[in-house]
Amino acid sequence: MTPTDDPAVRYFDAIAAALSGLEIFMRDDRSPLYRHGIVAKVAAAYIARLERSFACWRNRLGFMETFKISRAESGFPVFQNVLELENDRKTAAQRLASIPPSGELREEMADFILRHKEFPEALQRSMAERLYLEDVKDGSTFSPFILAQTAKVSVNPKSMRPYYLVHWGSFDGTANLPLIYMATVEDSSEAMVEQLVDAESGKLNERIEIPLPVDGLLNPDLAHRFDDFTEKNSAYSLSPLTVATNLDKDFPDLHPKQLRRMVLGPFYSAGITEHNSTVSEVLSKVRKAENAWLLTWTIQEVYSKAEKPGRKGLWSSEPSSEEFFINTDDLEAARQGVSSYEKHALIPHEAYQALYAAGEAEKIFAGYKVHILSKGQVISDV
Repeated sequence: MTPTDDPAVRYFDAIAAALSGLEIFMRDDRSPLYRHGIVAKVAAAYIARLERSFACWRNRLGFMETFKISRAESGFPVFQNVLELENDRKTAAQRLASIPPSGELREEMADFILRHKEFPEALQRSMAERLYLEDVKDGSTFSPFILAQTAKVSVNPKSMRPYYLVHWGSFDGTANLPLIYMATVEDSSEAMVEQLVDAESGKLNERIEIPLPVDGLLNPDLAHRFDDFTEKNSAYSLSPLTVATNLDKDFPDLHPKQLRRMVLGPFYSAGITEHNSTVSEVLSKVRKAENAWLLTWTIQEVYSKAEKPGRKGLWSSEPSSEEFFINTDDLEAARQGVSSYEKHALIPHEAYQALYAAGEAEKIFAGYKVHILSKGQVISDV
């Protein structure tokens, strides 16, 4: 068995505790994030995917020794691990057919120990591979790209257009960061307006049943193109403004009114990550290794302040376009290409006490909304 002081064990214990704490925060209706409405609920589903991925990677270490994290930057696994997880998902059923069932493996392991008086390492690797493949095959891990879903449908009574809340996910291969996107998009295509909008009440047509969430964009004529667009425009290097502007240009009938991006990370773990020497030094003094971590994330938002009407002429025409607001009074908002942003940090109570005692808390958490994990609860507004 792997000793508890093994760096891999400490890393997996720390990231599991961090993601569990983050999920508690996301699902708590007292969370300050709930002022964003459905954002926390959507984000929690992606956090669950990440938790599943890490559980799979942990089992994978039982039969494969290759696992790398971005120690000096994100603190998350490098992109190669995410690709391997996705490739293994595609071949999981075939590989499972060649591995004996769990019950049979357990019997063989017990028999081996009784006969040979030693641990059956080969059988243990087979068991770890079976557990890994069983977890991977259902596809609920955090893939390199997670196709969009429509989570909400309503009608803008002013424009008389239906609008959708659409979300998708991406694991950036360069920055090694999980990204969650959420967009509020109005649809002016004639077919969807006629089908979804009650012309008399200006509300959603009650005769149309929509079994939310719907895989992909609700508009079937644009769904495949939308999937292609989001996959090509989800890189961390693209600012939210760029993504929203590209969406506005590429789809004349879609009008992005708001785009949010949640960037998970960096993640800091004592003795593992190296991207902040001060944080690492203080965390290394935390008594319990499972509490020696710090998880940060950023929520970026860009919204449209006005829609410029389209123009139709004899010789040329121009579709309508959104005028996105960028807060140029805030240099960091302008640099990020956003209307606004929030930086969050989640840290165990013991680790926060260590940073506070060392006189580093104020400097490290400047500009962050700090959330402290204590006894299975998250305390915010520290």
